[in-house]
Amino acid sequence: MKALPHPLSPEVRPLTLRDLGWLTASLAIVIAPHALRAPWWLTLLTLCLYGWRFYSMLSRAPLPSRWLVIAVAFIGMLGVWMEYRTLFGRQPGVILLMLFSGLKLLESRHHRDGAVAAFLGYFLIITNFLYTQSIPTALAMGVGVFAITATLVGFSAPQRAPRANLRTAGLLLTHAAPAALVLFLLFPRVQGPLWGLPQDAYAGMTGLSDTMSPGNLSQLALSDAIAFRAAFEGESPPQPLRYWRGPVLWDFDGRTWSSGQGYLVNFQPPQGGRATYQYSVVLEPHNHYWLFALETAAALPERSRITQDGQILSFAPVRSRLRYDMSSVIDPAREPRENRGTLGRALRLPADYNKRTVALANEWRAAGGSDVDMLNRGIAFLIKGRFTYTLEPPLLGRDSVDEFLFDSKAGFCEHFSSAFTVLMRAAGVPARVVTGYQGGDLNPVDRIITVRQSDAHAWTEVFLAGRGWVRVDPTAAAMPTRVDGGLAQALPQTQALPLLMRPELEWLRGARYRWEALAHKWNIWVLGYSPERQRDLMLSLGMRDADWQKLTAVLFTFLGAMTIALLAWSLRRLARPDPVQKAWQIFCRKLASRGVVRAPHEGPRDYSARAARALPGSRRAILRIGALYIALRYGTSTNRPSTARLRRLVRELRPT
Repeated sequence: MKALPHPLSPEVRPLTLRDLGWLTASLAIVIAPHALRAPWWLTLLTLCLYGWRFYSMLSRAPLPSRWLVIAVAFIGMLGVWMEYRTLFGRQPGVILLMLFSGLKLLESRHHRDGAVAAFLGYFLIITNFLYTQSIPTALAMGVGVFAITATLVGFSAPQRAPRANLRTAGLLLTHAAPAALVLFLLFPRVQGPLWGLPQDAYAGMTGLSDTMSPGNLSQLALSDAIAFRAAFEGESPPQPLRYWRGPVLWDFDGRTWSSGQGYLVNFQPPQGGRATYQYSVVLEPHNHYWLFALETAAALPERSRITQDGQILSFAPVRSRLRYDMSSVIDPAREPRENRGTLGRALRLPADYNKRTVALANEWRAAGGSDVDMLNRGIAFLIKGRFTYTLEPPLLGRDSVDEFLFDSKAGFCEHFSSAFTVLMRAAGVPARVVTGYQGGDLNPVDRIITVRQSDAHAWTEVFLAGRGWVRVDPTAAAMPTRVDGGLAQALPQTQALPLLMRPELEWLRGARYRWEALAHKWNIWVLGYSPERQRDLMLSLGMRDADWQKLTAVLFTFLGAMTIALLAWSLRRLARPDPVQKAWQIFCRKLASRGVVRAPHEGPRDYSARAARALPGSRRAILRIGALYIALRYGTSTNRPSTARLRRLVRELRPT
């Protein structure tokens, strides 16, 4: 015959309003970031499920049947499938878990059901780190762990005060923190994530692309997102020299530039140059192969290669934050020759496009002169053209270069570089477009240069016989303040700047500098704790060739030692006398010294009453001590008296 569960066991102990409140608040902390990413209707549905459970608790209405819960789950899954056309992947899977948390809460009747919902909350905490691993996310999820742990403690001790449950949860997590630190430092690391993320995990990454059309980079300029950070050894280069090379665009169809086929070459360190800079880059994920470096690279990072047009490419797409060391030379000696096929590619233009631009270039060439003369005429044309630099360029039609050069005369850097490159090609000068970033913000807190998406830039390279490929920045020619002072200096005063570029918000930029310095340390020492850094740590501790077997052995040795230390500490606490019981024993000894000895079978109420009759001079104090002891020893946690008060009364007792 099956034994019935104890009436106070978690299987049948019902959830109270306080239990439901703690559980709901804990789950709300965990799903809040997901709710901001989920479709509005699913967030609303989940909140309605939470509210439904509270309504049932307050009105004592019966919970919905299991079939109704299954129907709601089916409708939610159908909606997710219609939204994403799949139930698998990072985003669909996570928001389904968010919905299931509401469904589980709706059917929770007992503490056992609540514990299952709480453990689902622990799992949802992990899923938040699939999106971001920033400091705010870590802090928020730390609060979530603390809240869920306190909720589970409350399930185990329903009569205790919430403050005591919070204290116990904090003690448990404090005990777990050293073990978590040891696991973080010593658990064998592998390159990349421990499991493959679904393809949609890389959706929404912003940054440069391998194509450029009018308006592309001006949209990026509105983004304050960080592209990468660069830490220099010694002095950093001045603003006009901070050209961070990215994709090189060769092919033009009349409106859009594209990189086309690139060719890998053996890296040859450049010779000469005005200055050499050593620095490290922490690159944010962008889901492409290219790495950014100050022109011109004097060395390549590990696991990278270079193309014939100077692009540095990683072996794999950059899908997680990447740190690499670089060395760059400013104005090195250029290769004075180039093969004929490459030069021919750098002269191609689509037929029947931008006829006015082609006609102007033909006039320059007909007037005679070298390629250098064509270059100078192009620069002079931009300087005298009274062009306007703007984040809101007008829409351009089929002949975008003609309309920009002769009609609108307003554009962003991609308009200037595209038009100038077409001019040079039409004049017979090989030219190509280079995209990347220009400038960067020097953080006065940690002296690290932060390059943002708003620093996205495009310029031109022309090939001159005997000199090789030469950088020409058409935007700087028309608007020198863009390179010397940054984007904010180049835009018209009538045009609204992005929030943190406004001069009146200097205090806000100062706060951002401090925050970004802290975030950079977090990225380097926590998120950037790679296998190489782990090996360096082991080497500093005297462990050479730390493979996974040695790391595992050291890990379990530390965990075993910590377990033994924690066990010894716990046993010592158990052996320590209870302060309430200790005060009662002192009280009994004082009364025994006056002839009132407590019998072994005598309870505290009967003993204190008998002692009060035997010692009428101390009757009031004896009865008060007895009542306090009973309340502390056997009472509930609600309005629990102070232990210190009992000890003070016993200490002051002088039985007469």
